[in-house]
Amino acid sequence: MAERPGVRITGVHALSALGRGAEAQLAGVLAGAPAFRPVDRFDTAARRVGVAATLPDVGPLADELAEAVDAACTAARLGAGDRAGAPLLLAAHGGAGVPELAGELASRCGLAGAPRVYTSACVSASTAVADAAALIGRGDVDRVVVAAGYLVEPDQYALFDAGRAFATDGAVRPFSAGRRGLLLGDGVAAVVLESAGAARRRDAPTPASVLGWGRAGDGHHPCQPDPQGRGLARAVGAALRRAGLDPEEIGYVNANATGTGYSDAAEAAALRLAWGEHAGRVPVSSTKALHGHALEASGLLELVVTVLAVGHGKLPVNAGWLGPDEACPLDVIRDAPRPAATAYALSLNSAFGGANTALLVGAA
Repeated sequence: MAERPGVRITGVHALSALGRGAEAQLAGVLAGAPAFRPVDRFDTAARRVGVAATLPDVGPLADELAEAVDAACTAARLGAGDRAGAPLLLAAHGGAGVPELAGELASRCGLAGAPRVYTSACVSASTAVADAAALIGRGDVDRVVVAAGYLVEPDQYALFDAGRAFATDGAVRPFSAGRRGLLLGDGVAAVVLESAGAARRRDAPTPASVLGWGRAGDGHHPCQPDPQGRGLARAVGAALRRAGLDPEEIGYVNANATGTGYSDAAEAAALRLAWGEHAGRVPVSSTKALHGHALEASGLLELVVTVLAVGHGKLPVNAGWLGPDEACPLDVIRDAPRPAATAYALSLNSAFGGANTALLVGAA
């Protein structure tokens, strides 16, 4: 890939029900076996659905986040001085304790003070990445550490179950006929982002770059997306413009698709609105069908998975597929991983309130 302007990704780490570490995520998504299992972390006897994608033997979220940040910084070969100048942007579930968690995490990992906190639901982490890229792009800082975490817990589980959002058949089937809903999953991730100059001066490893990003709102409904996908289409267009790329150059979309009827159809509409007929020729899958929906951490976990897969040259399958849905006329990756045709990919996320993000990455 010819070098393009952008923000370098110099270190990544993640855990999910697929395992611990970047290599476990890559192996898991390429194996294509969903990681959903009966929940034994808390009692689900009163719930309609009792499965999620959980990793056994996880520690407290603060400890898992610290491990992820340390591992990402180690992968980026950051010394203590490099860390001390890097601010932390943390995406986590909202609450009074989150700012304190962010401050403790920054101190524990040797990062700069005054971290930012993102609690904007399922676009929390992707919004943090976009902000980090903007901070670096305009020269405010040389590097930023973005971290995100959600571990399946009883409160959010109960809310989604009461809202009948969970797939009662225990499988997530993005864009597929017969899809019944989402399932939650553990996700903790950290990424080191740096300016091209800072990465070059350190001779830092650069597995990928964030080349473009876009954010846009629907203003349609508190819980349902715009059926025409206008907000997400604008986010996709903004990411392409920032990257200076055409739709024909994008070789993969890791979709937000949660396996729910309205949102998957709206996302397909957004891609058609943004790209026209070409939308049906770009390989698409949603890795949520494998590792579940990690809520505030989804955007970062899925960014890591996308970077690793495209860098490896293989695109993950869209698990749970039963058959085509005429509302989702996309080139969905089925049966087996597909070779990556280009080094460029989009990772899309959407949230309640009509928030939409698009992150465009290029693998080295």
